[in-house]
Amino acid sequence: MHRFLPLRFPATRPSARLLPGLLAAALLLAGAGAVLAQLAGAPTTPVHDPAALRPPAGARVAIIEFEDMECPDCANANPLLREAAAKYDIPWARHDFPLPMHTWSMQAAINARWFDTKSKRLGDDYRDAVFASQPSIVDLNGLQQFTQQFAQSHGVALPFAIDPQGKLSAEVKADYALGQRIGIEHTPTIWVVTNSSKAAPFVEVVDRTKLFQLIDQALAETRSDAPTRTAHK
Repeated sequence: MHRFLPLRFPATRPSARLLPGLLAAALLLAGAGAVLAQLAGAPTTPVHDPAALRPPAGARVAIIEFEDMECPDCANANPLLREAAAKYDIPWARHDFPLPMHTWSMQAAINARWFDTKSKRLGDDYRDAVFASQPSIVDLNGLQQFTQQFAQSHGVALPFAIDPQGKLSAEVKADYALGQRIGIEHTPTIWVVTNSSKAAPFVEVVDRTKLFQLIDQALAETRSDAPTRTAHK
């Protein structure tokens, strides 16, 4: 687990119009904390803005992760998250959070975004491959060599400049800013999230041995929210 020092801003007094929303957010956090206390028994990330911790449209349950591609613990978590997403057939939303202390993680995230433009599957395959080969990628030159080999093995030609206009870099920075708004303090940070008002809206996966248990519980609690099919005569 790699930590960083989050940016701090002066506290401001919320307006009266914001108080109902803040109270609702506090209640959601309390529910998530209670579930986690029962299942994981470890402290969670203080979530300042929970708005992004929701499944994609049409999904009852999802995994949300903020990752740094140079983080060894992210590499350790990656196979388990891939297995869980496949086993339960649920979305796995991967957000970039490259830590400033890492020399090549930002460029790796930009590279992954470029492969995303070819296909989302190819971008995720690149991320998985980087995590699997992480110990051998020691610097930016090593990352460039690895990326060229990956592209060649997948029949893709790398351009001379991957991100000449900085659009992909801006996407990575937007993910990083989102993580700061939520309150990310370390990588990886992982949640199981639901779309149900009856279940905890998000539970942080502090103990990864309980990941499947948390997903099982989220699916069970949201089962009544699943659309039912009606027979047509």
